[in-house]
Amino acid sequence: MRPRPHRLERLPEQYFTRLLARVAATAAAGGEPLVDLGRGNPDIPPPPHVVEALELAASRSDTHGYAPFAGLPALKEALAARYRDVYGVEIDPACEVAVLPGTKTGLIEFAQVTVERGGALVLPDPGYPDYRSAVALTAAAHVPLPLLADGRPDWDAAPAEAAALYLNYPSNPTAAAAPEGVFAEAVEWAHHAGAWLLHDFAYGDLVFDGRRPASFLAEDGAHDVGLELFSMSKSYGMAGWRLGFAVGNAELVARIEDLQNHVFAGVFAPVQEAGVAALTGPQESVEERRAIYERRRDRVVATLAGLDARSEGTFFVWFRLPDGTSCEHLLEDHRVALAPGEGFGDRGHGWARLSLAVSDETLDRGLQRLAAAFA
Repeated sequence: MRPRPHRLERLPEQYFTRLLARVAATAAAGGEPLVDLGRGNPDIPPPPHVVEALELAASRSDTHGYAPFAGLPALKEALAARYRDVYGVEIDPACEVAVLPGTKTGLIEFAQVTVERGGALVLPDPGYPDYRSAVALTAAAHVPLPLLADGRPDWDAAPAEAAALYLNYPSNPTAAAAPEGVFAEAVEWAHHAGAWLLHDFAYGDLVFDGRRPASFLAEDGAHDVGLELFSMSKSYGMAGWRLGFAVGNAELVARIEDLQNHVFAGVFAPVQEAGVAALTGPQESVEERRAIYERRRDRVVATLAGLDARSEGTFFVWFRLPDGTSCEHLLEDHRVALAPGEGFGDRGHGWARLSLAVSDETLDRGLQRLAAAFA
């Protein structure tokens, strides 16, 4: 047996692959049908005009060759217009937007272009598990940054020097929106620490209770120190299409495009044209999608009253498990799958993430079982 490269050996077990396998094994073992509230897979499809744009573009004979490696200029311009009109941020589409085959790719690419072997990569705790994959693939040093009760990083625990920091608002898994002043604090820390910043804005449009989407790049000095990842998956229901963007600092955008020139051959042109249709066409579906998740959030928080259930955005609810209860117990004995909080970091122990990205019928069935379990 030939040895695996060290970079693969460093990779942690993929949290969601393990979770899906555990849920599938439990379902296959028989018994009452299982209710899966653990997955974060958007259940609301893209708007019909976006699907139509994909179909029309794919039907043309000129779209099946290699797309421009750096992406279609029209797509970058459409994203820049959204940033101007919705988030109040001026973006130069020619040099401040990189087209990505999904923002999960961007999480790895950002680390590849900012962190040398052994450099400190600072990650929120709790935080999205795949951030740790970037640590492994770059042979970086993982430095956890605790999140306080309001979702704000504990800056007193942040290192004095670091290569890069990941932030994520609204947060997966804690569903916290960006606390007031957090981006100004992050920019100040980055200057003192000599670090680059990445803001994972995947759920940016899914905010509740009258909040407005808050882009990191709207903060003074943000363009100088970092990037923001914008995903078509959550705002437009295009998760399987694998289309996203790295936006902001022109030097980092150029580094990512240089890396992608060696690794990818561009994103399928019809997908990019459909992205243009999504960004420039009717936007009512974005608000409708957000409102559906907020209504579902309200039902969950009411059912889980007393368990510190919280959700200011995303399509998740983060709540504290009652003493003596675990996600494994809920899966085995009550046939409800949740995402265990410990998979998101040490500070996730004792918590669980519940997904709102399921049908209303499925959600209500799961809530009935949870209410019985916690009675």
